[in-house]
Amino acid sequence: MREFVIRVLINAVAIAVAAMLIPNIHIANNDMSTLLVIGLIFGVVNSLLKPLLILLTCPAVILSLGLFIFVINGIMLLITDSIAGERLVIEGGIFTAVLGGMVMGGVSMLLETVLKLDDKSDSRKQETIIFQDSSGPK
Repeated sequence: MREFVIRVLINAVAIAVAAMLIPNIHIANNDMSTLLVIGLIFGVVNSLLKPLLILLTCPAVILSLGLFIFVINGIMLLITDSIAGERLVIEGGIFTAVLGGMVMGGVSMLLETVLKLDDKSDSRKQETIIFQDSSGPK
């Protein structure tokens, strides 16, 4: 649950940065509650639809050497725009959305690295070591 809340916050920050850097992406009130709602919607859309879209467009992803993932990220942002209503407005179509998805991806990657959300294997190794060390003398 804690990781989910952190990911919603990361999505909210990433959307705010994308809206600041790209003139055709607008947030309705520019307040934290609106950003959190958009971050929540984007997280749900991303977790439910993105794997399906990647599976359906697998040949395009392979042929483009993975660059088609940027288009999929733009589509996720456009779907979030349509669900969020007036809270998020993306003008300029898919090109603006792809650019926004690229900015959001970079910000998310940076924040996940800083918050160490991407190193699950290391934390599991540490838990195993702690568990083995706490078993007592051998």
